[in-house]
Amino acid sequence: MFQRDRAVLRPWTVACGLMLTMGAVAGAQDTRQVVEPKIPSACVKLEPHLKGALREQDEEKLDTERIQKAIDGCKPGMAVELLRGTAASGYFLTGPLEMREGVTLLIDKDVTLYGSRDPKVYETPNPDAKPGDPIKCGTSMPRPAAFPVQLAATAAARRGGCRPLITINDAKNVGIMGDGTIDGRGYAKILGKDYSWWQMARKAQPTDDLYFNPRLIQANHADGLVLYRVHLNNSPNFHVGVNNTNGFTAWGVHLQTPTDKSLDARNTDGIDPGTSQNITVAYSWIDNGDDNIAIKQGVSHMSVIHDHFYSGHGMSIGSETVLGQSYLVVHDLVEDHTSSGIRIKSNVKRGGPAHDLIYKGVCMKDVPIPIAISPYYTNQTVEPFEDPKYTGDKIPDYKGITLQDIYSETPGDVLIAGLNDEHRTQVMLQNVTIKGIKPSQVHLFYDDLTVRSPGTNIPLRESANPTVKLVGDGEKAVEQVDPCAGKFVPMQ
Repeated sequence: MFQRDRAVLRPWTVACGLMLTMGAVAGAQDTRQVVEPKIPSACVKLEPHLKGALREQDEEKLDTERIQKAIDGCKPGMAVELLRGTAASGYFLTGPLEMREGVTLLIDKDVTLYGSRDPKVYETPNPDAKPGDPIKCGTSMPRPAAFPVQLAATAAARRGGCRPLITINDAKNVGIMGDGTIDGRGYAKILGKDYSWWQMARKAQPTDDLYFNPRLIQANHADGLVLYRVHLNNSPNFHVGVNNTNGFTAWGVHLQTPTDKSLDARNTDGIDPGTSQNITVAYSWIDNGDDNIAIKQGVSHMSVIHDHFYSGHGMSIGSETVLGQSYLVVHDLVEDHTSSGIRIKSNVKRGGPAHDLIYKGVCMKDVPIPIAISPYYTNQTVEPFEDPKYTGDKIPDYKGITLQDIYSETPGDVLIAGLNDEHRTQVMLQNVTIKGIKPSQVHLFYDDLTVRSPGTNIPLRESANPTVKLVGDGEKAVEQVDPCAGKFVPMQ
């Protein structure tokens, strides 16, 4: 039976008071009053048919129909609960599931819901397909010349590809909750192939081929969506994508990919909202193979509060910014060996406005590029430190960025750049410390920088060139006891 009241969660409830008063502390953010979610009562409880170790023959015993029938028949406001049952080790194995309005999928502790590795069950219906045509899911293809990166997912849906493991489409107030695990098995060989989902993705990278992998959770028009306490592991592609949604909360989510650190998991973003507003990601733990969070275009009023990031590419905006991003607050974030820390990335092929962005109370350790505010994105893990001279008319334009109480325990590069004199990047720095940073590690172009007391230890004046305007005393940040002491803890 699922435990609905655990002592370990009580501090979260108390800490929620910080969330409700963040507007006074850190500026614009999610406009809702967000509180810790509650787990609903179960309309039906399912026990696993599969027990012991996951086996090859289990692909013929999928739980898809049984779980989907329970979701379809559940009343709004209630949950379909997946139980461990009497087995010492029980699990569920499923193909794609579709959530219904107001229904929660509740996964008990010690229960795992695995995704099938059969590409046929994920294949997106293609109205133009002929009998005998090969399926696209689980395959790759050269990218057509007139095929922008940002349209890949849409085109895949039109022309065949992979459905997500869990879809929320035109359904409000859906929940995915519990202390159990959803495992996408990106490490497993695709049925009928000699490669895994991740191996296919990595092989496609050098030539920028299209490849078709399922996402773990994809939501569209899903107002009121809640992810709570659930563990999301080993997605073949992005873990959580949310589009066209007003009101999305991820609270206490534990996201880890790959769980086996000897493996390589390309393009496995953690949480990616796009064309949405009023979003909160709180008290969550993200350790993955790409951006920990990537805020896509058209997102406004988002709060990222009291989170821990591990392997990944950091707290990112972009690379698509055509429709803009605005009114973001990142507060009390710990980043431990991410490749970048605070990252805003775009270029003239996919850029647009990003403004009113507040980063406050960010702790970093072993982050090679603690700050990267860049119009130079080249589809790589990190941005280059100079303009790649792309041509395009979709201009990145960054304004109203606040960096306050930022601390990196280890040295790293800082890139703050505008595209040109007509599109200058505007940043305010206050109490920003990158320990051990050298002038050669600071890269500034077309910036309007304001430094407020107690300043920053970043050698801005030594590194500034004629395209940079610097206002403020520029004094070094006040030497202080490490404000991040005790915050770097193991992934949970």
